[in-house]
Order: sequence, then structure tokens, then C-alpha cells
Amino acid sequence: MKRFLNALFLTLAVACFALPAYAQDNADDGDESKSSGVVRRTTKKKKAAAKQPGVTPRMEEFYIHKDISDADMEWMRVIYRSLDLSKVQNAPLYYPEEPIDNQENLFRIIMRLLTNDQIAAYEYLDGREIFTDQYRIKVKDMLERFHIPFANAKGSTNKHPKFKIEESDVPANEVLSYYILERWEFDRVSNQMHRRVEALCPVLHRSGDFGGEAVRYPMFWVKFDALRPTLSQQYIFTTDDNNFAHYTYDDFFNLSMYDGEIYKTRNLRNLSMMQMFPDPDELKRAQDSIDYRLNHYADGLWVPTRDELAKEAKAKKGKKKKGTEVASRDGEEPDEEVAEGEEAEEKSSERRSSSSKRGKKNKAPKVKQPKVKNNSANSSATRSVRRRK
Repeated sequence: MKRFLNALFLTLAVACFALPAYAQDNADDGDESKSSGVVRRTTKKKKAAAKQPGVTPRMEEFYIHKDISDADMEWMRVIYRSLDLSKVQNAPLYYPEEPIDNQENLFRIIMRLLTNDQIAAYEYLDGREIFTDQYRIKVKDMLERFHIPFANAKGSTNKHPKFKIEESDVPANEVLSYYILERWEFDRVSNQMHRRVEALCPVLHRSGDFGGEAVRYPMFWVKFDALRPTLSQQYIFTTDDNNFAHYTYDDFFNLSMYDGEIYKTRNLRNLSMMQMFPDPDELKRAQDSIDYRLNHYADGLWVPTRDELAKEAKAKKGKKKKGTEVASRDGEEPDEEVAEGEEAEEKSSERRSSSSKRGKKNKAPKVKQPKVKNNSANSSATRSVRRRK
């Protein structure tokens, strides 16, 4: 019994000395929050990881794109597009110009995250984009380069600088277009084409002191995956017909709701589309051809079935018939292709009907020719002498 009491006493003594040290260590690591009687501790490392307000480390891990392995990738192409914000389809990226009811346009969100040291920006290298620390820009230098007034924010350090910009000083009304970097990848494991936006670049449109045509100034590249946790929480209006915002900026890019013109593709000579095709008509044809090949790349990998071929032929026939009916109703001549197709079809049907009639028709009876009698007057034979008197 004495041994048991001694062991119990020693255990209690050790626990009394260890508990204060354990509590002190946990107090230094993070904060305690009690919910339903459960004590949860958040370490400094986890708190530092969640830089963006309302964004948890798990959200950041979820939105990070996992690259397809080179062994599984069958085909890949990099496309550069220019989004003109004056187009109705791209207007959700520009409006509202000023923050209204917690609604911000895309450029204000990017500048807010950038000045708070929550995302990184990279140099615009005109077709040679490299997203490494070597080409990461300093926010202060960028603000000075584009003449954007700023001040040091609270909590700014040399290692993690933060800046404060007044709402009226943010040049959101001058960012009238964006460059986006698209990556098209075909995964042979899933046999699917994947299209994703890899980076965004806001473009300033500024006129000189004497007016004239505005000059474009690409500012910097921002990786889209770094923006996704914040963009997925910002709902936007995509049409005037529905005033309920049920799409986010993240949906806007992932669902290809934008209207972008191809201005460059990755090539060996690092030439733009305008340099490769100076003629406007040739440029338009080349852009349409690239778009068509990207959207129909997977269609050429499979042999169509009989049902698909029959369905396609039926659709073409119905389309020709509909075109003929519309043209005849409007009093116009039908298209040459439609007319030729119908003429050939009519001729074939006539041949089939004539051949069937010929087979069913009975042969006509032969007409007997009347026998011609030999008249003596017309005959050239001499009469018999015996009958003469």
C-alpha cells in the first residue's frame, strides 16, 4: 500500500510541474478558441499561411492547379488572348468603376491583394513569361513606374512591404483591356481536353499630354491560381436581364464567359499574329482557324459510329430542305448547292420510276403486214402462148 501511495504522489507531482510549461508553450504558439467545450489552437504558422481575409489554407490548396504529368500529356498549346472591356461580354470585369456594396471590379481586387503582399506579380516580358522569383517585381517600383500615389501601410516591413492607395488614386478607369494566358492540354489518361487560364495581365490605356490615340502599357502578370480563392467569393452581374448575381469571377474565367481575341501563340520566333499575318483578312482567317482546331481537336481522334453518320446525314438533308423552303417563301432563288442536290435527287427518282414502268409494261403485238397481190399488168413475166387464139 505504501508503494502505491508513493507512486501516486510522484505522478501527481510530475503533472503539477509539467502542466504550467505545457500551457505556456501553447499560449506562445497561438490563440485558443472554445466552441462547444472543445479547445482549438491555431499556430502562428497556420495563421500566417491564411494571408487573404476569409481564405483558409485549405481553400488555397484546393484552388492550386495540379499540373498534368508529362508522361500523361499528349498535346499542349499556349494561347494569348486580349480581352477588350468595351465589349458587352467582358463588361463584368470593368464595372462597377467605384466600390459599391462590397462589389469591386477585377483590377481593384488585384491591386488590393498586391499592395497587401498577399499575391506576387511578375514582369511582362512580351511572350517570354517566366513565373519565378527572379522575375518577381517590386510593388513599390511598379507603383512609381506608372505614377500611382501610395503610402506605407501599417505593419509594413522591409521583407514584407505593404502600401496604402486611396480609392480615387487607383487607375481602374484606365485599365480597358486584359491579356490572358491560356493553356490547352490533352490528357491521354482521361482522353479529355483541358483549358485553363494560367495568368492575367492588366493593360493601361493612357493618352499623352496632347491627346491622340491611347497607348497600351501592360503592367504585370499575376498567376490566376493565386487569385482564385478571392475571386471565388466575389459575385458579379453577367447580364442586364437577370439582376441576381449568381456567377463569380472564378466562374467567369473557368466557364469561358469572356470574349477574347487571339493576338499571339507560343512559337519559336516569338512573333505575334499581326507580325505573322499583316493582312487583316488573313489575320482573321488564321484566328478563326486556331479557334476551330482548339475546340474540335478531340473530334478527330475517334471514328464516328453508324448512328452518328446517319444522324449527321439526316441533319444535312433537313438543313438543305429548310433552306429551299425559306428561299421559295421569300421569292429568292435557292442556293446553288441546294438546287444541285435537289436536281440530282429528282433525276435519280425519275430514272427509278421510268425503269420500273418499263419492266411492268407489256410488249405491243406485232402488226401483220397485208400481202400484196401480183397484178398481171404490173408483172414483168410473159404470157403463155397456148392461151392465144
